[in-house]
Amino acid sequence: MKVTIVGSGDAFGTGGKAHTCIKVDFSGRALLIDFGASSMTSFKALGYSVNEIEAIAITHLHGDHFGGLPFFLLDAAYGSKRSAPLIIAGPPGLRDTIMLALEALYQNSSKIVWCFAWKVREYEPGAAFELAGARLRTFPVKHMAEGGASGIRVEDGRRIFAFTGDSAWTRSLIELSRDADLCLMECYNGTESAPYHMDWSTLKQNLPFLKAKRIVLTHMNASAMACRAEMEALGLTLAKDGLSFDL
Repeated sequence: MKVTIVGSGDAFGTGGKAHTCIKVDFSGRALLIDFGASSMTSFKALGYSVNEIEAIAITHLHGDHFGGLPFFLLDAAYGSKRSAPLIIAGPPGLRDTIMLALEALYQNSSKIVWCFAWKVREYEPGAAFELAGARLRTFPVKHMAEGGASGIRVEDGRRIFAFTGDSAWTRSLIELSRDADLCLMECYNGTESAPYHMDWSTLKQNLPFLKAKRIVLTHMNASAMACRAEMEALGLTLAKDGLSFDL
């Protein structure tokens, strides 16, 4: 399994980083986790094509995590001339949200007769299912007042990759990250708490409960990045666009 962090930024592009997107390659197949509004630029800069992606899993319906899907779909139709089917999995309401976004960004695009088949598979947090040949388990996390946000664990039979999505501290992160070869964890804020997000002070206190083999921090604002030296001294890695891990 190879995990590439396509986009590692927060919602506001702090540090010039692209919105959240992770590419997971295994056994000649590839899927994406999240595809934020600015993810396409980083995706193309890394030399990737939408044609190589078999499926996309979305953690939650915030624009920096799903907002690039209209651009992905339109590039697949008109730029890359995709013919292979595509599955997009995500929380309830995903299909309607994609259609609304398509129409808002490109008038009448919701009426396109697509040259490739794409379908949406909606799941409730806590579901387990197969996607692009990998086994996915989703975990409810603490991010949206109305619920619907998930962390995602990807298993290919040999390796495990875990991504928390955006989340304040919650005990489901312990099981999500358990024995993962790599856990990508949101750590938005530094020493002050932020609603529905992880902060470094809280994460540092709970690190002993996380049993992943390697933890990488992502989605960081300036106050979190100011804690870099302390984070790295504790063996953590800070994400950046284009960073890859061969698991």
